[in-house]
Amino acid sequence: MASILYTFTGDLGTSVYANITNKCNCSCTFCVRQKVAGLGDADELWHKTEPTIGQIKEAVDSYNFDGFDTVVFCGYGEPTCALDKLIESAAYVRSAYGLSTRLNTNGLGSLQAGYDIVPRLAEVFDAVSISLNAPNAEEYRRIVRPAFDDAFAGMLSFTRRCSELIPDVAMTVVDILPDEDIKASKMLAASCNARLRVRHYSPN
Repeated sequence: MASILYTFTGDLGTSVYANITNKCNCSCTFCVRQKVAGLGDADELWHKTEPTIGQIKEAVDSYNFDGFDTVVFCGYGEPTCALDKLIESAAYVRSAYGLSTRLNTNGLGSLQAGYDIVPRLAEVFDAVSISLNAPNAEEYRRIVRPAFDDAFAGMLSFTRRCSELIPDVAMTVVDILPDEDIKASKMLAASCNARLRVRHYSPN
């Protein structure tokens, strides 16, 4: 069975990650799941079947959180594509174990759902990290290959909405972008009332 919870050392240190779905509404050119089956201490992250909320809670209950204070909902897919499970899982992590929660997302959840999902997210998440990936719509479409024509604008709108309701909001790009693109991305993030975090890119 694929791992639902796993640890991974990244730019922000070692965290516990929650992998609740394979579903995604993008086909990013750099996506790690096209290259490896697992990350961190998880050998396999592809779910043969989508995990149920019962299986997710069971994984949480059996996990040793000693030394960790945050669970990051990231997944091998896009967490907001499993919105109801995402909300219930994050609420359970907070209420049952007193852990902080962060959502790593492509920012297309409201487009996916057809309504503003941010108020629901704000009830269960302490922080949100949104993948910006590129500072303009043309480059974004080329890199991210989203399922929605208005994805770039939708992602920016989602970020602004998160900044209104969630305490800690960041946008991210990888450090392989040219300096001028990183500067433009920083300005764009600021216009959404979010900070920019530049992640180190690793092809593996």
